Amino acid sequence: MRHNKLALASVVAAGALALSACSSAGGTTADPSSAETFNPNEQVTLTLTWWGNDDRASRYQEAIALFEEAYPNITVQPTFSPWDDYWTARSTEAASRSLPDVMQFDLSYMREYADNDMLLNLQPYLDNGTIDLSGFDPSLVSAGVLDEKQVAIPTSTNTFSMFTNPAILDQTGVAFPDDATYTWQDFNQFIADTTAAGATTDDGYAIYGSPDYTGTFWFFMQWLLQKGVQPFAEDGSLGFTQDDVVEFLNLTADLRAAGQTYPQDRTVALTPVSGFASNEAAAQMNWDNFLASDSADSGSELALHQIPSIEPGEKHLFLKPSMLLVAGANTEHAAAAATLINFLLTEPEVGAIFGTSKGVPADVVQRDKVEAAPGSIDAQVIAYEESISRDVTETVPIPVKGYGTIEAKWKTLAEEVAYGNLTPEDFAKQWFDEAELAMS
Repeated sequence: MRHNKLALASVVAAGALALSACSSAGGTTADPSSAETFNPNEQVTLTLTWWGNDDRASRYQEAIALFEEAYPNITVQPTFSPWDDYWTARSTEAASRSLPDVMQFDLSYMREYADNDMLLNLQPYLDNGTIDLSGFDPSLVSAGVLDEKQVAIPTSTNTFSMFTNPAILDQTGVAFPDDATYTWQDFNQFIADTTAAGATTDDGYAIYGSPDYTGTFWFFMQWLLQKGVQPFAEDGSLGFTQDDVVEFLNLTADLRAAGQTYPQDRTVALTPVSGFASNEAAAQMNWDNFLASDSADSGSELALHQIPSIEPGEKHLFLKPSMLLVAGANTEHAAAAATLINFLLTEPEVGAIFGTSKGVPADVVQRDKVEAAPGSIDAQVIAYEESISRDVTETVPIPVKGYGTIEAKWKTLAEEVAYGNLTPEDFAKQWFDEAELAMS
């Protein structure tokens, strides 16, 4: 499994090289300085693609049917694939400037594609009213702006939360710390106490407090913001040092040494389901919109809590676009593509179709259409984001070019730290070496 993940990192790196190489390639590119007028009589076929599972596909198909009913002259040809395959396919298409007309997109790849002129500037279609973002928070819309171009628009929001499994907490007898004030040290103590309780699953597997949170690069960025450090500078360079990386990894060094974090070999054995979703850990930090999938995998009713902080109560949270919509710069039907994007972003019934499965809808009208029954997962996620609104004090960090490669490298090196094969200092040096290559 570790070799597969190393291979994935290589694929992502190759994709970055392909994008760089094709930035001057030929092909039809829509004029970003003006917006064509949508012709309701022209017969148009648009390609639309996304990553996800069968559940997401069925929701998209329902939304597409509504769109084609509203715009009978536009036919939408949809495709979808798992996350890893999705970005491999996009990289191949970018090399020949044949990206789909409309794509579900992730913030991690936005700078990489935008810097190589792969994404259509949507600002002219905001200016002429084809895309109406009046129901969006302006700070969220700005997450899709690079070099004064609106290259992407968020579909929905998510933010960090802590999931717990109340049934497992009852079994271990360990109470979760106070949401408002607990620190990383308090959370570490919870992990240690829960693991030390010695509870086991029905299958005889030990129950741990939590996986090692230092293995996730986004968690590191959240911790940096709590330190007052911006992860990335406006020029696309790194805003932190190797010492910051070492300090973060050392937060859980004692837990790793004592065997109190969820074991790496068991993590590999259970992939793609996490130890937490397998009911073998009591807590796990995650994006709040993953509550639905973790609840389904675990078969348990889960609870949402705030994340820990460096200083009690100072969370420094940010709302991240859980995903975005973009148009390929090579599209021959820019106005129709913008019309489809607007429909998926703002049509009320689309909000009802997706619920919070992609995050809390960014458009207020779509958000109001989510049928969140009391106690439902949708209701929990929406209530959580409302409850932490005063703690959202940061703007989302816009990842640097080559982010996919450096995020994959972080995960690979973290596995080696978990196995005891690397020290935090080794990790920091190797990761910075990789980042220098990826960003150049």
